[in-house]
Order: sequence, then structure tokens, then C-alpha cells
Amino acid sequence: MSNVEGKRDFTPEEWGFLTKYFVGNNYRYRENIIIPKNLGPVTIKTNEEKMVEAFFESCPFKAFMSCVMGYGLGAAIGLFSSSIGPSSVTSVETQTARQVFREMKTTTLGYAKNFALIGALFSAVECSIESVRGKSDWKNGTYAGGVTGGMIGLRAGVKAGIVGAAGFAAFSTAIDYYMHSRF
Repeated sequence: MSNVEGKRDFTPEEWGFLTKYFVGNNYRYRENIIIPKNLGPVTIKTNEEKMVEAFFESCPFKAFMSCVMGYGLGAAIGLFSSSIGPSSVTSVETQTARQVFREMKTTTLGYAKNFALIGALFSAVECSIESVRGKSDWKNGTYAGGVTGGMIGLRAGVKAGIVGAAGFAAFSTAIDYYMHSRF
């Protein structure tokens, strides 16, 4: 079809073809394309990969892994501390190997349980706070440290809970600052 001046007008089908040719189609074939910040290759994640990633980033999994890692760290520290200074040094009689190992087992398990509890509690609280706030910054660790220290200190009373909350929050903030300033 042509207009008055002799120029050709395009039909709607021709406009659609030209639009697709110059602009590209407006269909999204895949919803899971992730473009990284550094100009590297485009990574395509399947729905299964996204489900696995969501599981590993979930709060229950993080709390469970912190509990397991805390148990291992506590066991190592407990074993080290029991080997350095046995608690029954004051007794006059010599200890048997069985008594020493039983004492080491008790100390190691005590440390392991305490570290597991602290790790799980801190991780669960921090992940919950991060989920509620919708941000990942230094404040999450500080708030989680305050809640965790307060809950642990409350077993000894209100004053100990307040001191525990302040101390654990300060420690969490210092560790978070140190870890983020190095990298």
C-alpha cells in the first residue's frame, strides 16, 4: 500500500516482522538465566539446581550445619583442654588410664554440647533475623549475638542475661567487622 507522496506504508504483519527483526522477539524461553557481575559467561540454572541451592541456604540447614560444626570444634577444644589440665590433679592417688580417658570424655562431650548449642542457636537466630529484615549486613550478626548471649545468660539470671547479650553482640560485631574488612 502506498500513500499520497509515493512512499510505501507497511502492513501490521510487516511491522511485526520488522520489529522482531530489529528488536528481537519478546518471548522468554528460560526464566532462570543468571548474568554474573563480572563479564563472564552466562550461567543457566535448572529448577533442580535452584531447589538444591534453596535447601542449602535455608535456615534449618544452616542451623543444623552450625550445630554439627560447633560440636566438632567443641570436641576438639574440649579434648585439648582436658589434655592440658586434668581436673583431678589435686588427688594424692595416681590415676589409671581408664579414669583419665573417662575424664577426657566427659570434658570433651561437655565442650562439644555447649559449642553445638551456641552454634545452632546463633545461626538460627541470625538467619531468622536476616529473613525478616530482608538484608544481609553487619546488623544481623549484632542482633543475633545479642539475642543468643541474652538467652544463654538468662540461665544465670537477668543481670547475666544483659551482660551476656552485650558481650556476645560486641563479639559478633567485632568478628563480623574483621571478616568483612579482610576480604
